[in-house]
Amino acid sequence: MYICIIKLNEMNTLNIFLLGMPSGGSWIIIAIAILLLFGGKKIPELMKGLGGGIKEFKKASKEEKKEEKLEEGN
Repeated sequence: MYICIIKLNEMNTLNIFLLGMPSGGSWIIIAIAILLLFGGKKIPELMKGLGGGIKEFKKASKEEKKEEKLEEGN
């Protein structure tokens, strides 16, 4: 009985995770909605800003890792 409860809980967790992810058709609808909201000219600017933000985040995380290694070495 205990094993069945564990498997049921694992399956529910998996199903909840999978339900949160959009499928292929949903991605198309999302892309069309974004295109309609922001227009074709604004999207490259938004992606450029998003890319810059991701680059800055990666840079900061690398610096943090370097600082941690230096502190561990001392």
